[in-house]
Amino acid sequence: MRNSRLQIGTTVLVVGALALAACGGGGDDAAAGGEGDTLRLWHFESDTSAMGIAWEEAIATFEEETGATVEFEERSFEQIRTTASQVLNSDEAPDILEYNKGNATAGLLASQGLLSPLDDAVEEYGWDSQLAPALQTTARYDESGIMGSGSWYGVPNYGEFVEFYYNEDMFAEYGVEVPTSTEELEVAMQTFADAGVTPLAEAASEYPLGQLWYQLALSKADREWVDSYQLYADDVDFTGEQISYATETVKAWSDAGYISSDATGLAAEDAGVAFIDGEYPMFYSGSWWHNRFTTEIEGFEFGTFLYPGAEMSPGSAGNMWVIPVEARNPELAAQFIDITMRPEIQALIGNNGGVPVAADPADIEDEKSQELIENFNTLNERDGLAFYPDWPTATFYDDLNAGLQELLNGTLTPAEVNEQLGQQYADGVADITG
Repeated sequence: MRNSRLQIGTTVLVVGALALAACGGGGDDAAAGGEGDTLRLWHFESDTSAMGIAWEEAIATFEEETGATVEFEERSFEQIRTTASQVLNSDEAPDILEYNKGNATAGLLASQGLLSPLDDAVEEYGWDSQLAPALQTTARYDESGIMGSGSWYGVPNYGEFVEFYYNEDMFAEYGVEVPTSTEELEVAMQTFADAGVTPLAEAASEYPLGQLWYQLALSKADREWVDSYQLYADDVDFTGEQISYATETVKAWSDAGYISSDATGLAAEDAGVAFIDGEYPMFYSGSWWHNRFTTEIEGFEFGTFLYPGAEMSPGSAGNMWVIPVEARNPELAAQFIDITMRPEIQALIGNNGGVPVAADPADIEDEKSQELIENFNTLNERDGLAFYPDWPTATFYDDLNAGLQELLNGTLTPAEVNEQLGQQYADGVADITG
């Protein structure tokens, strides 16, 4: 999943003083140390994404400054998610890779001893001064793999969150205004449905519907509930207001025709491409789609808005650079991380539809990128990053997708889905906490 607890009092673009030009990665000693070596790097970003563009430049800078060669291998998100535990425990492990953050992912690998603690590198390069406390939450894990405290096991260099993308032309055609409350959102969706247009591009076999379900729960939640759900601060009642509302609303929206009946068999890519093709007026998904929409949508203008009437939304620091224990060149890996935190690399992320965590605001020139970052900052300023629904357990991503598919199919009622998910959640948390 594309997937904080503490409030960021300033905008994410102003977090920390960027003073890495003289640190670690850019001097003669670094070049001498890397000459003739190879850095094996994995990530799952496309070459046209904001991160892919920025990291390609970082690779070129790294090779020029260190004399080392980068051996890059693109792996899909699912490939890395499903094989990491096996691969990182072998001599096939890369030196550095992009990995998903959260208890069930990076936390699990850290607790298994597969990731190197990065405390010394964080101190050496000063990454903690660049990342605001909220963004550090998902980089640190205790001995049980629970985020928020303990050693650093990863370094994020971008942020992410979930928002509505909407087709401005379709909104104008059907006389729909951007909603400012859940009630107005439902009126807008009913307007489209009455005209024979399914309002939401959706996918239930992967993350989009699960994130919408979680957003609906968040619209009835506060930070205390999020800490219970994500950090195990207290028990979570799956028959309580938050989750009951979420599951019942997904079912109601499906019955009303707001969600297509074929969403059960669709992947995130299917839903995103359908929005690109102008088939749906709205798509609720992550900031990672922003650059792709900017570069691939041709037939209409699109805009964005945060989920109306909610203080919190799914989101966090982005996926992280991690260094496996089996890495052959961990020092070079740390130098590469440092380069990705430089202002010029951060600006590339920001100007290509990403959300940088340590950029100079003056370097962000693209208007749509400014809007994206402003939405992220709005969430930060109200302590609104609530992580992602699948994070609490190692299996909850698949559990949630399966439960919501059965909900749409009508094979389980909302109450039965909540009972099933509640038991799966409790079993998974017990596995982590003992």
